[in-house]
Amino acid sequence: MLTLKTYQQTALEILAEFLTACRSKPVAEAYAALLVRQGRAGEPYQALFGDTPAVCLRVPTGGGKTIMAAHAVALAGKTALDTDAPVALWLTPSDTVRAQTIEALDNARHPYRQALAHYFGDRVRVCDLESLQTISPHDVGKAAIVVVATIQAFNVTDTAKRNVYSFFEELAPHFDGLPPYLTPGLETVGESDLAAQSYLTAKDLGRVKYSVANWLHLQRPIVIVDEAHNNRTDRFFKTLGRVNPGCIIELTATPVPGNNVLYHVAATELKAEQMIKLPIVLAEHPQGWRECLRDAALHRAGLELLAQKEPDYMRPIVLVQAQPKGGEAVVEAVRQHLIVQERIPENQIAVATGAQKELDGINLFDPACPIRFVITVEALKEGWDCSFAYVLASLQSVKSAKDVEQLLGRVLRMPYARNRTQGELNRAYAHIVAENFAQAAAALKDRMVQNMGFEKLETATMIVPQQLLPLAGGGEAAASSSPQAGAAATSAPLPDCHIDLPAAPDTEHWPAQIKAVVRIRQTSQGATALLSGDVSSETLQQAEACISQALPPKERAKVKEQFDAHRAIRQAMRAPAQLGLSFAPVPQLCLELDGYLEVVERETLSSLGDWNLLDQPVQLARFDITETVNTFEIDVNGEKVKYRHIDAQQLHLNEVNSQISQQDLVRWLDGELRQTDIGQNQMQAYLVKMVTHLTADRGLSLTALVRAKFQLAQALRQEIARLRQIAMAKGFQLRLVDMAVPTVEQVAHYSFHFRPGQYPARQPYQGGFEFKKHFYPVIHDLREKTQAGQDSEEFICATAIEGCPKVKRWVRNIERQEKFSFWLPTSTDYFYPDFVAELEDDRVLVVEYKGEPYKTNDDSREKQQVGHQWEQTSGGRCLFLFAVKRDDQGRNVFRQIADKLA
Repeated sequence: MLTLKTYQQTALEILAEFLTACRSKPVAEAYAALLVRQGRAGEPYQALFGDTPAVCLRVPTGGGKTIMAAHAVALAGKTALDTDAPVALWLTPSDTVRAQTIEALDNARHPYRQALAHYFGDRVRVCDLESLQTISPHDVGKAAIVVVATIQAFNVTDTAKRNVYSFFEELAPHFDGLPPYLTPGLETVGESDLAAQSYLTAKDLGRVKYSVANWLHLQRPIVIVDEAHNNRTDRFFKTLGRVNPGCIIELTATPVPGNNVLYHVAATELKAEQMIKLPIVLAEHPQGWRECLRDAALHRAGLELLAQKEPDYMRPIVLVQAQPKGGEAVVEAVRQHLIVQERIPENQIAVATGAQKELDGINLFDPACPIRFVITVEALKEGWDCSFAYVLASLQSVKSAKDVEQLLGRVLRMPYARNRTQGELNRAYAHIVAENFAQAAAALKDRMVQNMGFEKLETATMIVPQQLLPLAGGGEAAASSSPQAGAAATSAPLPDCHIDLPAAPDTEHWPAQIKAVVRIRQTSQGATALLSGDVSSETLQQAEACISQALPPKERAKVKEQFDAHRAIRQAMRAPAQLGLSFAPVPQLCLELDGYLEVVERETLSSLGDWNLLDQPVQLARFDITETVNTFEIDVNGEKVKYRHIDAQQLHLNEVNSQISQQDLVRWLDGELRQTDIGQNQMQAYLVKMVTHLTADRGLSLTALVRAKFQLAQALRQEIARLRQIAMAKGFQLRLVDMAVPTVEQVAHYSFHFRPGQYPARQPYQGGFEFKKHFYPVIHDLREKTQAGQDSEEFICATAIEGCPKVKRWVRNIERQEKFSFWLPTSTDYFYPDFVAELEDDRVLVVEYKGEPYKTNDDSREKQQVGHQWEQTSGGRCLFLFAVKRDDQGRNVFRQIADKLA
């Protein structure tokens, strides 16, 4: 089975936490609590479906939304519906995608089907609306049933006009036991049905329809919605309401207001996980389409030479967006230009338009396939995907080019989802017909934000200008600076700054040095201020101040946004990681176990307690079940889930086998609670003792425990984690003095490495201060100002590190990213210091910053102990600073850092 990426796992964990919380508290409250943790307080929950949870996971283009959806089926079944045999209604945006999804889910070798099989084994049934009648009533409640359909199949006002709402006698066995009349929520036969279906008579009026929609309504399906942003109408909401969903999970790159975005995956997370090529290296071509096409062809040839050095077969492809009919660079003109002027063999060119479908039946990944150029006009067909696409050549005007973002998405996907050994092959390339870089970049950024799922702050550093390097075929064309470029890359010119203004500002009172560097040009929309790329940071700030003061207050925010974006590009181009420089290895805390040195990881921590479940007292104090005449209530740690007995049919509570044995329940719980550090015999023995305790000592019936098995598993998982934590804390404190930094000879094998391109930043910094030493092009979650308008404390700490002459380069460390960040162990988990710096003398400084309320709590004290141990055992190679706004000696953070490095 394909292993989920960290961001996919995180998104699904948050979804599971949300759905679990919805069982015991209002949906809006559960939603708000999770948003607060993500720094998104205040975003309202839109209760479009009443008490039914309906949320969206926002995943940028290329992020693997569909495999996440496949995993979400089992996850939602357990957390929202208390079942390990759910029914899912999987809605797609088009019939093409529907057919592709069914084919994948039906294929035992496909990752999507393997994701389902991971949870359900062979208990999976996949069908479309037409084949649903082949599903047996015996499959319901025994197997996971996934019904794949288009949104349009349900989306109608008059239900008599869609087969999904039609009466089918073949579905009658699924409705056995239901009263034929007066069943709330189910659609009944009406006059329009008699007219549409001749075998119905007046006697059938008012009876429950044996329809697909009614069958779904009975099952309370998990609704998976693939890209529904174009269908969010009142009719769409009524449509989903008809199927009585248990929960609604949408996965999209481009949510609209009302989507209830529960979690947003950052594009940098996709880059760090090697899913996409970034940055997009952009070349603008003011001369016209012929030069654009020529340079794209030369560029592709250069990339193919590099691809021959790769261990995996690759054949870089250019996607050419020709002009529509009536233009000069139409499909045939482009084809002839490639053949005659660029001397491209005809068999290397394919046309993919509505009229010409030369890609149909072609496997572009086949080494025998000659195709290197694909010409289209608008979007390629849905589902088309070839990660060999590296270069986009858009011959349409960048201002009016249609579907350019869809084609751009095609060139972002990384071949084999693994970084290439040649640095240039880890980037995507775009050649655009535009007057200047700023115009082209602004247009692409807008498309990426509106239609590809990127955040506005993310795009600032994702599009970089190309520098002149020789390419195949002679002459010069655009190519990005790369790690191989070495020192030459450090002198690459920075792009000019273009600031769009509503009108030309009054420059009469500007200082002479600002007048000398700022050029004002009149445009049809107002004016543009131009500054050379080589101006200093200080001059840039002064120019921004002069321009802003000359404008009305309401226009100043737009100007600041443009200047901040330009600074982000400057920072990205000068970042050490972009220039091929490396960051010093950061030694980790190690411990000698059984004669071998090990990094103190989670697995190490769990073994330090030397504990056994069977030695622990058997109790589940905060789990209880209360049954009354009308309700059945489960309490886990004060969070109460209440059912009405009238819900028994839809919860399948009455299907519980009265003959079920304790052994059956223990076996099921064992499967749910597998732990890497607890053997199966130990776990099963513990579960036997626990179930016996709950039935014999607590008086809970076995039937009640089976009904509440999902909540029981949740409570047991928490209890086992509590017992483990007690043992770990005791063991950690006993062994902390034995933990040490590896020796100089060992450090290469027991260190963390900050690697270029592997920095999944979220909410990247954009501000007036220009950081030049940060290792990566972007800085994770660094806020310049507080809500009160003051410089934030962590920003002040970052500027202190930046300004320290002994600091060579530094990284804003990312919390909870163990693959991509430096961490130190604690008795509970890992902690991620806020900043890691490489010093000019090759030492490493780690800074953990704490605000006043937190500097003396237990968590902070333990972090100080661990940091002290890391520093003391390093032989002077590592320094740890627990920084605060002002310490007990009255020193500010600048002085604390300076004294630490003295």
